[in-house]
Amino acid sequence: MTAITTDATTSPDASIPPADAKTRVSQFMKALQDEICNALENLDGASQFREDSWEREEGGGGRSRVLREGGVFEQAGVNFSEVWGKQLPPSILKQRPEAAGHGFYATGTSMVLHPRNPYVPTVHLNYRYFEAGPVWWFGGGADLTPYYPFAEDAAHFHRTLKQACDKHHPEYYPVFKRWCDEYFYLNHRQEMRGIGGIFFDYQDGRDPLYRGPHPEKAAAIYSAQLPSQQPCTWEQLFAFVSDCGRAFLPAYVPIVEKRRGMEYGDRERQFQLYRRGRYVEFNLVYDRGTIFGLQTNGRTESILMSLPPLVRWEYCYQPEPNTLEAELYEIFLKPQDWANWQSS
Repeated sequence: MTAITTDATTSPDASIPPADAKTRVSQFMKALQDEICNALENLDGASQFREDSWEREEGGGGRSRVLREGGVFEQAGVNFSEVWGKQLPPSILKQRPEAAGHGFYATGTSMVLHPRNPYVPTVHLNYRYFEAGPVWWFGGGADLTPYYPFAEDAAHFHRTLKQACDKHHPEYYPVFKRWCDEYFYLNHRQEMRGIGGIFFDYQDGRDPLYRGPHPEKAAAIYSAQLPSQQPCTWEQLFAFVSDCGRAFLPAYVPIVEKRRGMEYGDRERQFQLYRRGRYVEFNLVYDRGTIFGLQTNGRTESILMSLPPLVRWEYCYQPEPNTLEAELYEIFLKPQDWANWQSS
């Protein structure tokens, strides 16, 4: 499919980033890493993050923080990176060919948390910023991957993200929620990775809101039906991304606090390990952050910290009918309007 893109070099309303754009975004991404790590250490109560700073030979580096064998988290990784180079990798140029021939700058914070208790969902966050010559954009999002189905948790997560989006644009959540549903999808399994959240990419303030590779799917169709949108400035998009990043803790922490004390047995643990296999499959086959990191010679240990420490596969697994495991497959791994869910 051909990507829906626009040309920032010719568009008359393209917003120019401020001179200190890279510095400001980098400082925000580091601050977001600090805030999340401090809150997660308090939440975990038993372990602390180990930090490894690294440098990239071609330019830049980052700091990786990993918490292991904690009171809540079996493994939690929160990364910051800031890299630059002479040319963007193929995974980006395929979507933004107008960036070819320009040096690039990229910074962001990414995170994956794998709790031990199967009733506590795994969660992912990534927010990033790119510049390549005259081309710039923001991308990112957050999504929740429960192992056991709690509709009130899914609703809380989505409503919190929607509230952050609605402060900035009434159509951000409707488009980016649909985009998330289609992005975190394992095509070879024909199933979603979890219950979604929000996802967006190539946001430079201009139409269309959807800039993905699937014009035939729900996000593109919804976006194409919207009236022409007023251009957003760099400052407005930066404020939006900042609010989304800071919405993570209120979206996730209450879920952990509610579920962390629930008792579970070997059945639940084995199902959790089996479902973690889907996380591994997605991150190694589809995840653009993983592909970008490997194609730009990033630190391998930092890139793959998103993988769970323990995982299992089972040949031709099918959940037993009328079980919570079956409910996960039948309802929670299909797109749902979680923000408007009401308890029956």
